[in-house]
Amino acid sequence: MIQKRQIFSLIFAAVFLCLPFVLAAQITPEMVAKMKSVNTALLSPDGKNVAYTVIQPADPFKENTFSQAHLFVMDLATKTVRPFFTQGSASQVVFRPVKGTITFLARIGDDKTNALYEMDLTGGEARKIFSYSANIASYTWSEDGNKIVFVSVEKGNKPKTALTFTPTFFEEEFSQRNAYIVDFASLSESKPEQIDLQGGHAYLVAWSHDGKKIAISTAPTSSVDDSYMKQGIKIVSTASKTILAGIENKGKLESFVWSPDDQAIAILGAYDLNDPTNGSISIVTSHDRVPKVIDGDFKGKYESIHWANDGFIYFSSSEGTAKSIGRISADGRSGKNVFQSQDHNIGAVAFGANGKIVFVANTPTFPSELFELENGNAQRLTHSNPWLAGLKMGKQEVVTYTSRDGAFDIQGMLIYPVDYQEGTRVPLITVVHGGPESHYSNGWLTAYSMPGQMAAAKGYAVFYPNYRGSTGRGVKFTYSSQNDPAGKEFDDIVDGVDYLIKIGLVDKDRVGVTGGSYGGYASAWMSTYYSDRFAASVMFVGISNTISKFGTSDIPNEMFLVHERKQLWEEWEKQLKRSPIYFVDRTSTPTLIMHGADDPRVHPTQSMELYRHIKVRKPDVPVRLIYYPGEGHGNGRSGSKYDYNIRMMEWFDTYLMTGNRKAPLPSLDLKSN
Repeated sequence: MIQKRQIFSLIFAAVFLCLPFVLAAQITPEMVAKMKSVNTALLSPDGKNVAYTVIQPADPFKENTFSQAHLFVMDLATKTVRPFFTQGSASQVVFRPVKGTITFLARIGDDKTNALYEMDLTGGEARKIFSYSANIASYTWSEDGNKIVFVSVEKGNKPKTALTFTPTFFEEEFSQRNAYIVDFASLSESKPEQIDLQGGHAYLVAWSHDGKKIAISTAPTSSVDDSYMKQGIKIVSTASKTILAGIENKGKLESFVWSPDDQAIAILGAYDLNDPTNGSISIVTSHDRVPKVIDGDFKGKYESIHWANDGFIYFSSSEGTAKSIGRISADGRSGKNVFQSQDHNIGAVAFGANGKIVFVANTPTFPSELFELENGNAQRLTHSNPWLAGLKMGKQEVVTYTSRDGAFDIQGMLIYPVDYQEGTRVPLITVVHGGPESHYSNGWLTAYSMPGQMAAAKGYAVFYPNYRGSTGRGVKFTYSSQNDPAGKEFDDIVDGVDYLIKIGLVDKDRVGVTGGSYGGYASAWMSTYYSDRFAASVMFVGISNTISKFGTSDIPNEMFLVHERKQLWEEWEKQLKRSPIYFVDRTSTPTLIMHGADDPRVHPTQSMELYRHIKVRKPDVPVRLIYYPGEGHGNGRSGSKYDYNIRMMEWFDTYLMTGNRKAPLPSLDLKSN
């Protein structure tokens, strides 16, 4: 017998293939589940080819598994594209120096761990050139193409016991992150040589151009908290495999690169120890091991860096809701943007030796694609979802409003309902980003957990506010929310809703909210403290009790240093009163709570606490709690994403579109839209 979901899959496949001819079609959760996107890009040394990966989602009706990254190569002169590796998932794709081949990490056939594979630029079969007993976390080629340094994640020895089981020793079973050098010229005679990190755990790695030194970041343990806040950079001799010197960097770390003459290192990381971001550029020389920030007044956030042979540091950056690509001198005194866009949300950027630049970006009308920069203009190179061109979408624009305390102009993105009629008041879904050290750019804002154009197709407006504490506006703006959880930062969100009501767009009785992590915290806060303002809430992996959150999270040190700035025990009462559970007596907002069952960042009990408080204290308020097995801090598998998407939209349709807070709970049966 054919099952209901099999019938649906067949129908959807037929409709999906015909989409280019259905001009009135609009975006649905089924379409979101099928969307592809370009993920990474890099240029060949001669600048003639670009290798890029495309994320291919799994079919949620066939398997609940992760997406794959398929590898393609494009000839930039002819724009000819060749599928390079599509039988599995390729990661950390690199053009091997001198050799001109492409290498990447993958698991093929009987591989028990991932391995390093190589392919000629002309194509052919992938050849395994190196594997290790544990997974390779990262690898980097020396400039002569003969050696790699790689980081492995290796499990420690289990404690011995005479019993038939071994208990779990909490936070005493961290993996060991080791670093090794492999010389391919003598690989047949020798094994990988381990670098002596003096007890540290390796993360980021960069070869010097002359091949004599390696910069490696290490942390005291492999815990997430230490990886965030305690990575220090060491300089290692490639000859002796020992540490030569240390760099006194502080705080979060994104990446680092050597200068062309190997006399300095540029660091993309925190402004200082209390910076919640890793978006400042610092320089450290061989004579002074203390990094110096070169552009501390920058009203944005640097996202990536590349130190070119012309002496300039090329970068990509966020500036408000816009993105830029530019260059800056090593002393920070001169620089310019070579490309700036209000509607290209730039991700990966590749800088070629001949000045060529390619990048990955999404826009308000399509997910991430590959672009080439030509004479200051962005030329789109790929069309991963051609059927999107036949869909009707809501207009998207940047809005700016003033916070109630007058301290800041707050920016956000607004998507109008499809075919919106001027002067009509409509329901609004407010989508709050996590972090709070994050922000929304004016790009593609539709995903399994972001209603975006799916909601616009149903008649909703969708609002994405970058409240104070968001990134992309400089250090002062990012620091402005510290030691004030759920305070002025969340007031900024409500002020944005009031602005949209004031201009005549939003129905004040049909305002909803959703978000994950810190955005889930906001969703819980709006459904309790601000319940009179919000008709429906969907909380995802969110915080409900800031006191118990401290004791159940894997980042307590990070929370203290870059968010709270005071320890929990210094302000018990304040933390209690910044917890959504404290204000549950106010709630009348129907609240859907969803959480990964294995979340180490925001423990699943945070969701249970809010659910239990509402159930006991306000039993007449609709509430539901859903756990996703095997998922962590956000859903990664195809089925989990699709299920979340359907239930989120169904919740808003039931309570927000109608404005009826007393409606019965939606059915537990999974329905397609």
